[in-house]
Amino acid sequence: MSRFLPRARAGAVALAAVGLVACGTSGDPQSGGPSSAPASAPTEEQGRLSGELWTNPDGHGPVAVREAEAQGRDDEAAALAPLGEQPTATWFTNPGDPYVEVERLSLAAAEAGEMPVLVAYYVPNRDCGSYSAGGAPGVDAYLSWVGSFAAALGDRPAVVVLEPDAVAQAIEGCAGVDPAERYEWLSEAVQILDRQPETRIYVDAGNSTWVTDLPALSDALRRSGLADADGFSLNVANFRATDESAEFGAALSEQLERDGLPGVHFVIDTSRNGAGPPPEDGSPDHWCNPPGRRLGEAPTTSAGLPRVDALLWIKQPGDSDGTCRGAPPAGQWWPQAALELAGD
Repeated sequence: MSRFLPRARAGAVALAAVGLVACGTSGDPQSGGPSSAPASAPTEEQGRLSGELWTNPDGHGPVAVREAEAQGRDDEAAALAPLGEQPTATWFTNPGDPYVEVERLSLAAAEAGEMPVLVAYYVPNRDCGSYSAGGAPGVDAYLSWVGSFAAALGDRPAVVVLEPDAVAQAIEGCAGVDPAERYEWLSEAVQILDRQPETRIYVDAGNSTWVTDLPALSDALRRSGLADADGFSLNVANFRATDESAEFGAALSEQLERDGLPGVHFVIDTSRNGAGPPPEDGSPDHWCNPPGRRLGEAPTTSAGLPRVDALLWIKQPGDSDGTCRGAPPAGQWWPQAALELAGD
């Protein structure tokens, strides 16, 4: 059922679906069936998320602040404080059953009366073999992993950003990736996550300078299950200005409406866009750990921008993009980058 039309959930149906997911069911998940809602889109333009975003105390920023304080490095702790105070997403990237850790974080956030932001990043042939290479060995393993991830969320509120870069890379061309297969797998992942009544799903759409062919991007997102999600995400781990991303997102939403999917909202990653994008230097990796970047606007569910549900710190500030410029592997904490991001 489309997330962009008014709808109601039946608790018994949702609970029955959770039982299927908990068993690691893969293949062709059952959809919620046709919606009986009116065919007109909601008219509201502002964000649809509400409430406080949860700060994971075990995130890289909070841990770094506590360690600096414990070791008497007061100046460093003070410099890193903004990274420790703001809610950031927790990424799930590894093989193995994610249930225990996802449930632990979900329960902790619910106990605080807040909403966690989680990133599911395990699609087969992830990152086209680049710095974040990996992912599931095949579709069955992937959908089983997503099923466990979803079941662990239960009926508690959560925001899930689904597979950064996966759609844009499939459009652009990625060795070993059949775009049609990838879109189908992402669509099935959306349907699995959509069984959880309070999970809000955002399918990643790249950034404002990556795939600029809006009809092609609209087609890929719709084939990737966007109608059953809550919207799309932009600028994940990138540096484009918030206004630029908001303008691009609005244009993409309008294209989706022309293509039959009205009222689509989106979220923007502002974790590292405070100084804008790095200058082009002719290198294909100019985006990888560029110097001179700064933190962007703080996360909020009250962005005050048309169709923007939230500004989020999806990339954990201070995490490496990959082994370039002397950095550690992708996703690992890099103190040098963290201090620079937090600088004046």
